[in-house]
Amino acid sequence: MTAAPIARQLLLAAALACSSALYAQQPLPGGDLASLLSYAREHNPEFAAMRYEAQAAQERVEVAGALPDPRLRTTLSDITRAGEQNPSLLPARVGRTSYQWMQDVPWFGKRDLKREIAQQDALGAKGRAQGSWIELASRIKSTYAQLYVVQRSEQLVAENLVLMAQLEQAALARYAGGLSAQQDVIRAQVEQGGMSAEQIALEMEHHHLHIRLNALLARPLDAPLAKAQALPPLPAGSRLDWAALRERAASNNPQLAAQQALLQSAQKNRDLVQKNRYPDFLVGLAPTQIGSKVKEWELMFELNIPLQQGTRGAQEREAQALLAAAQERSQAVLNQLFTELTQSLSALEAARRTEELTRTRLLPQAELTFQSALAAYETGKVDFATLLDAQKQIRSARLSQLKAQLEAQLQVAEIERILGEEI
Repeated sequence: MTAAPIARQLLLAAALACSSALYAQQPLPGGDLASLLSYAREHNPEFAAMRYEAQAAQERVEVAGALPDPRLRTTLSDITRAGEQNPSLLPARVGRTSYQWMQDVPWFGKRDLKREIAQQDALGAKGRAQGSWIELASRIKSTYAQLYVVQRSEQLVAENLVLMAQLEQAALARYAGGLSAQQDVIRAQVEQGGMSAEQIALEMEHHHLHIRLNALLARPLDAPLAKAQALPPLPAGSRLDWAALRERAASNNPQLAAQQALLQSAQKNRDLVQKNRYPDFLVGLAPTQIGSKVKEWELMFELNIPLQQGTRGAQEREAQALLAAAQERSQAVLNQLFTELTQSLSALEAARRTEELTRTRLLPQAELTFQSALAAYETGKVDFATLLDAQKQIRSARLSQLKAQLEAQLQVAEIERILGEEI
């Protein structure tokens, strides 16, 4: 191998090492929810596309209210001067040259209505962009909570495997001393096998959630994520008043805001269609050049005659029907939001109560039962099946606590999606 290819390979390896080092120096998202939301706001392409669409809609407001561009027409008459010369295109050398400047002018108020319709469309686009972010943030919050619970479940399974191995050793010791049957050892081994299978399933779920979260962040699917450290604290009960949240949802929900903008746009469009009963204008100014001087001036005024009132009546009925549809759809969205809000508040309260009950009563009782059963088993007062049942009660209580925590986080994410903001 020559020196040049070796040098290129060394340079490539050095560049890859430097890029890896730089990537490693950057803090990984995923340690907390705030880091994920911040990364997604900057990098998610769907949200970026919606922002650009909202910006484009805002730019159309000025265009909608502007007058049409004027038109200029030039007419060269008698370009041969009654056959006295060869054809000419110079204004000073033809019989007469007419310059016509013409401007279309809509009926009074039409431009304002078009501008207001465009403004409402821009507000609707802004609401849809905000709604896309709220939906994305809700999915990130839910996925982060699921990932945290899966990680904690993996930790619990690992701890239970260690505990089950200790119980197996205790059963072996009793079996070696003739104090228990070999069946106790086998049951401990079977339990470990089941936990190992559960561990594999959790690892697979962890992998899927990792990929899903990276997809939401618009990162490479296998890009590393920091370990989820903790779930966000639940909102205080004083902030979960149904009436106050209902009012906030009606005021801030982006989906409802977009629908309200469509409703306002439909109202303005109906008013605009009604103004089509009246004519639009065209005004013009036409100086006429003869030789090298402008010797004549003409003033033009033109209007269209709105005779097709049957067609306009159909357009007005169409606009009114679209307005009625927008009103009904807006009310339907509002009713759906209130229904979802009520359900989520009830589910959140149930999850909080379940978590508190498990943490304060069920889990301590299960731990005391296990300690008592372990001591009794070591003295031969209870069988191994009783000890396993006590250990399973602890596992069940801890998993119930995690599930309740997850359910609470999912409902908080749903409530914040409905509100369009954090609680």
